[in-house]
Amino acid sequence: MGPLDGLRVVELAGIGPVPYGGMVLADLGADVVRVDRPGGDRMAAAHRILDRGRRSVVLDLKRPKAVAAVLRMVERSDVLIEGYRPGVAERLGLGPDECLARNPALVYGRMTGWGQDGPLAGTAGHDINYVALSGALHAIGPTGGPPVPPVNLLGDFAGGGLVLVAGILAALYERQRSGVGQVVDAAIVDGVAGLLSMLLALTAAGQWQPERGSNLLDGGAPFYAVYPCADGRYLAVGALEEPFYRALLAGLGLDPARVPDRDDPAAWPALREVIAARFASRARDEWVAVFAGTDACVTPVLTVAEAAADPHLVARGTYPGGEPAPAPRFSRTPGAPGRAPVPGEHTREVLAEFGLSVDDI
Repeated sequence: MGPLDGLRVVELAGIGPVPYGGMVLADLGADVVRVDRPGGDRMAAAHRILDRGRRSVVLDLKRPKAVAAVLRMVERSDVLIEGYRPGVAERLGLGPDECLARNPALVYGRMTGWGQDGPLAGTAGHDINYVALSGALHAIGPTGGPPVPPVNLLGDFAGGGLVLVAGILAALYERQRSGVGQVVDAAIVDGVAGLLSMLLALTAAGQWQPERGSNLLDGGAPFYAVYPCADGRYLAVGALEEPFYRALLAGLGLDPARVPDRDDPAAWPALREVIAARFASRARDEWVAVFAGTDACVTPVLTVAEAAADPHLVARGTYPGGEPAPAPRFSRTPGAPGRAPVPGEHTREVLAEFGLSVDDI
């Protein structure tokens, strides 16, 4: 049933990092009940994966009796997660004070972009805004070009949803000692700042320059970059260490003594031209065959559909049925993905389970 079997979670429906956090908890065995809005367009097809593994109740939280029903659920739950702007949960009557008064052992997880306080706390934003203000977006993009949004992986899901889950699990661990719950304030700007730790360390050591595409790990180094092939598809090269670099040159048919010095950043443009010309001479999958079984750290840049069919990922069961498998994996208590519920599918079942009478429901 997963390592979180027996954990009860109430998820107040939101977008982005909140449903992702709920999905992770559900994948790992928690009983997650999502409180959906009446008549809300859940875009079921687009959100099918993020919605998986829950039970769903539909409640109109503008009605006092619906709020009272959620508070009844809180009394018998371990965790509540919400992603409203600061103050909204309080106005609904579902803020931390109300919930912790009902259940002092509750872990109350709050997910926002800007955080619960600060000058921007009450303003709107999306992933691109949070990663921009945190400093991360500036580092991503080609030399001489504008910053490139990293989809919404860096802010919403890495700096947001995963950090929220980590905070909830830490608070649950602390509760084992104290017996008391607490509020977890997860802000995407804070989470992304933590993800920048290595870059900040390199900057402090004088090993990272502010210009995009001029550093070891941002595509500036020709042995850590993406190259187009003859068929217009791409290869990713990560031959950082010397043995891997030599394997790269061997696969490309290049003599190490006749190529520009990789240790001299001034020679990187010339070295890039040499490597690019070789990769451009053959199709992507031809190069994949050349480097198969080597330590050259050369891999194809796959679409998600291609990745689901890749032999390594198939062998690991990474995309069963086209969905990502629960991660990480556990030796004794493996997680398992559940199906996505129809909004409101479990309303009567869940409310009865939490002690509401037929008349109350």
